[in-house]
Amino acid sequence: MDFIDLAAQQDRIRDKIEKNIGKVLDHGRYINGPEVRELEEKLAGYVGAPCAVGCASGTDALLMPLMARGIGPGDAIFTAPFTFIATAEIVQLLGATPVFADIDPETFNIDVKKLGEAIEKTGREGKLSPQGIIPVDLFGQPADYDELNDLAAKYNLFVLEDAAQSFGATYKGRRSCSLARVAATSFFPAKPLGCYGDGGMIFTDDRALHEALLSIRVHGQGKNKYDNVRIGINGRIDTMQAAVLLAKLEIFDEELNLRQKVARRYSEGLGDCVKVPVVREHNVSAWAQYSIMHSERDRIIERLKSEKIPAAIYYPKPLHLQPAFEHLGYREGDFPASESVSKTIMSLPMHPYLSGDDQDRIIEIIRDAV
Repeated sequence: MDFIDLAAQQDRIRDKIEKNIGKVLDHGRYINGPEVRELEEKLAGYVGAPCAVGCASGTDALLMPLMARGIGPGDAIFTAPFTFIATAEIVQLLGATPVFADIDPETFNIDVKKLGEAIEKTGREGKLSPQGIIPVDLFGQPADYDELNDLAAKYNLFVLEDAAQSFGATYKGRRSCSLARVAATSFFPAKPLGCYGDGGMIFTDDRALHEALLSIRVHGQGKNKYDNVRIGINGRIDTMQAAVLLAKLEIFDEELNLRQKVARRYSEGLGDCVKVPVVREHNVSAWAQYSIMHSERDRIIERLKSEKIPAAIYYPKPLHLQPAFEHLGYREGDFPASESVSKTIMSLPMHPYLSGDDQDRIIEIIRDAV
C-alpha cells in the first residue's frame, strides 16, 4: 500500500501527460515556454486571483514576495512553529527574524489570539520591526483569514498565505491562494496538485508586486536578462513541469471530491477511538494529509508497519525547538499546543485512489491497536 499513490493517477492521464510533454519537446522552449504562461493564467482563474507567477518551488514561492518587499535584518515576520521549516527558513535566509505564535490544537493553524499577543510583545520590546504574517494552511485547511487580515490591518502588516498544502481548499466560499494580498503554493509531487519534480506558484492582486516577482525570478532582470535592476534568484518553473500540471489540472476537481470521501470514511471509522481532524464548518480542506492524534501513537505506527501500511509524523519537533532556530532563544514549554500535538500526531495514507477495502483495513488495525 502506498502513502500517496501517484502511479494510479498517472495511469488515468498518462496519454495526456505524454502529449503535453511531446509539445514541449517539439517547440523546445524548456524555460518560460508557452505552457508556463498557460498554467499561470488557468490557475489564477481557478483561485480567483488577478496575477500568478510560476516559480521553481514552494520555498521560492514564499521567499520571492519577501524579497519584493525588501524584508531583511531587523524585521520580524510572524508565523507558527508547527509547520515545515521552509515557512520560517525563508525569513532567516533574508536576515529577518521569525517570531512564533502557538497554534489552535483543533485545526493546527495559527491561533489568532496568540498571534496578537506575539505582535504586541514584539512591539513593546522594540528590538524588531513587525512587518508581516505568514499563516500556514496546515494539512489542507485554510487558516482564519478574516481575523488574520483584520489583525494585520490593525498593526499595518502584510499577510503572505502559505498555501503549500491547501491548493483547492476553500474558506467561506473563497478558494485558497486568494485569501490574502499574496499567496504561495507548492507543486511538490505529494501535494494535492503536484508535478513530477519541484515547482510552485505565487498569486497576488497587487500589479506592482506582480511585476517585481517577474523580475526577481530571473535574477532581478529589467528590460532584459543583462539589465539587472534588483537582486533576484533563478526561480523559474520548468516548462516540462507546467505541461504535467496542465494535464493533472483536468482531473483535479474530481480528485478533490474523492479526497473528501476518503476523509469522511476515516473520520466515521475512527472518530470514537482516536482524535480525528476538525474542519471548521466554513472550510473545505484539500486534505493534503489526514492526521489523527493518540497518546499511543508509536504503538499504532508499529502495528501499521507490521502490516506493511505506511504512516508518517508531521511534525515530530516544532520549529522553535529545532537546532536551526536555537539562536532565537525559545525553550521547551514556550508553545505548549505545538509541543503537545507534535508528540501525539500521525498521518495515514491519503490520496484520491485509496480503496474502501484498504481504508477499512487501516481502520480495523488502528481500532485493534488502541
